[in-house]
Amino acid sequence: MSAEIKWQKSSFSGADDNQNCLELTEANGQILMRESEAPDTIVTTDRDKLRAFIAGVKAGEFDHFAS
Repeated sequence: MSAEIKWQKSSFSGADDNQNCLELTEANGQILMRESEAPDTIVTTDRDKLRAFIAGVKAGEFDHFAS
């Protein structure tokens, strides 16, 4: 599956291709996400849910998870 999909790496991950990072792509109307160090584990969502999650991150709703 991942061989046919072009994943997009976050620009915050840096230039080093060996850095672990979050990668995203869109396929068949779904957003697919994976960690580069575990490429066979893929989480799916849709645009609206991802948009709501990103808005929550920007609003600090998940800051209590930081150590």
